[in-house]
Amino acid sequence: MTTPVEVVLFDVDDTLCAYRRSGAELLSIAFERVGVEPFFELADYHARYGEFVGSTDSVAELRAACFAAIAEARGRGRDLGRAVAAVYADERDHEAVDFVPGAREAVDALGVEYRLGVVTNGAPGMQAAKLAGLGLDDAFETVVHAGYGVPAKPDPEPFRRALAALDAAPESTVHVGNSLASDVAGARAAGVRSAWLDDGSEPDPVPDYRLGSMADLREPPWR
Repeated sequence: MTTPVEVVLFDVDDTLCAYRRSGAELLSIAFERVGVEPFFELADYHARYGEFVGSTDSVAELRAACFAAIAEARGRGRDLGRAVAAVYADERDHEAVDFVPGAREAVDALGVEYRLGVVTNGAPGMQAAKLAGLGLDDAFETVVHAGYGVPAKPDPEPFRRALAALDAAPESTVHVGNSLASDVAGARAAGVRSAWLDDGSEPDPVPDYRLGSMADLREPPWR
């Protein structure tokens, strides 16, 4: 018999919310304001993001270090990279986020029956601002900022940290997220069930539950 679910954990980015302005849009604005032709893309930033998590204390500091390293690698000089990062940071409002369709209703519905928490990769100040912008400051009993004081997902440790804070067992917990690589793989490593926001790709690893949208959680598939 499957253990009844008592706790639901959520990812934040592209699970609960999305920025109103994309990172690609902000990067384009930053190049324009600095007065240089674009010399890298957002994917280049994301590819090197993990190199700087352990040595920086905020996402703005991380981005500046990452952009500086990319600029140096492209023969542009570290100061130019930092200048682009400064404009990007000036344009980015972490509270300017909107709910992913169905997410607001899902949190409200699940909060009636289950204890709720968050396990998110991302700097505490940045992710707290997003939750504040959504009006979810008090919706979760615990928020674990993976990558800051605890390894980033898919390491199982941030999930274990959330379980410990909630005094919950892995087998009675489900984690909801959009990423196979971090959410589903990390939950599996921690012994937690996963509910994946299906993007149409072939899932690997395979989640325990597939969601057509966050609205599916109003009638959760584990019941």
